[in-house]
Amino acid sequence: MNFTDLRFYLIELIVLCVRDPRKAAEQIMGWHLSRDVLWTGLVLAAAVNTLIFSISVVLQPSAAMPILFNSPLAIFLLLTGVLTITVHGFYWIGRAIGGTGALGDVLSLILFLQVLRILAQIVIFVVMFVAPSLSFLLSLVTGVLGVWILVNFIAAAHRFSSLGRAVGTLLISMAVIVLGLSFLLSIIGIFAQGVAPNV
Repeated sequence: MNFTDLRFYLIELIVLCVRDPRKAAEQIMGWHLSRDVLWTGLVLAAAVNTLIFSISVVLQPSAAMPILFNSPLAIFLLLTGVLTITVHGFYWIGRAIGGTGALGDVLSLILFLQVLRILAQIVIFVVMFVAPSLSFLLSLVTGVLGVWILVNFIAAAHRFSSLGRAVGTLLISMAVIVLGLSFLLSIIGIFAQGVAPNV
C-alpha cells in the first residue's frame, strides 16, 4: 500500500467512524498491532497533544493559567498518565460488567481516537484564527461525535450487544479517571512548581 492508498484508506476509515463506529472499530482491532507499538503510539499522541496545547498557550496566554500549564513536561506527564488510566479503566471496568475485550483492543481504539482528536484539534486551531465563532461550533460538534464514537468503540471492544453497558463502562471509568487525575495533579503540580520557572 503506497502513501496515496493509505491516505484514502484512512479518510474512508474516519468517515466510517462517524457513520458506523462499531464497524470501524472492528477494522481497527483487526490490525492486531503489538502492545509495544500501541503504547508507543499513545505516548507519541500525548507528546503531540502537549505540543498543540503549548503552542495555543503561547499564542493565547492567560494570567489565570495554572502554573502547571507553563511546563510542557508536566503537561506531557499528565496527559500520558490520564491516557494510561483511561485505557485500563475502560478495560477492567468493561470486563467487570461482562465484557470480553482484550487490553490490546481497548488500547488500539483509544489510540485511534487520539489520532482523530489531534486531527480535529489542528482543524479547530486553524479555523479559530479565521472564524472564532465557527471554531466554537466545530469544537461542540467534534465533542458530541467524540462521545458517540467512544461509546460505540467501548461496545465493540467488549462485544457488548447494546450500548447500555458501554455507557455504564464510560460513566464508571470517568469517576476512576477523575480520581486518578486528582492524584496526578497533586504529584505533577508539586513537580511543576520547581520546573516551570526553568522552562
